Amino acid sequence: MKYIPLIGRFLFSIIFMYSSVAKFSDTFVYEAAAKGIPLSYILIPLVGVLEMAAGLSILFGFMAKWGAWLIIIFLVPVTFIMHDFWKVDDPMLHQLVLMTFMKNMSIIGAALMLAYFGAGPYSIDALRYEKKEA
Repeated sequence: MKYIPLIGRFLFSIIFMYSSVAKFSDTFVYEAAAKGIPLSYILIPLVGVLEMAAGLSILFGFMAKWGAWLIIIFLVPVTFIMHDFWKVDDPMLHQLVLMTFMKNMSIIGAALMLAYFGAGPYSIDALRYEKKEA
């Protein structure tokens, strides 16, 4: 059971590390610009860097609570701006965008739990805490 948080951190963080790489593609920049994001050619790659940093923070359990808050701060506006299912008329596309919206809300919930409880054992945070107590 003590390895569960480590496995959970790994599974939780890989989506952010993977998707951060895509933020450096023109496709994401153009999609954000089409949604009205100003300076998308600067903001989207910056978001990619922050997303990678948060993912690595959570993966290694180094300042994982801060990493979780970065994910929350990133996902809340992205979810409402980029996955605005209430504006989609096509039934198939509406369902797809709604599911993406709900997936992001679930991820926000998991990030809130990580922000509250921390990284758990087998993390850099746990090692740092042990050294402070010694």
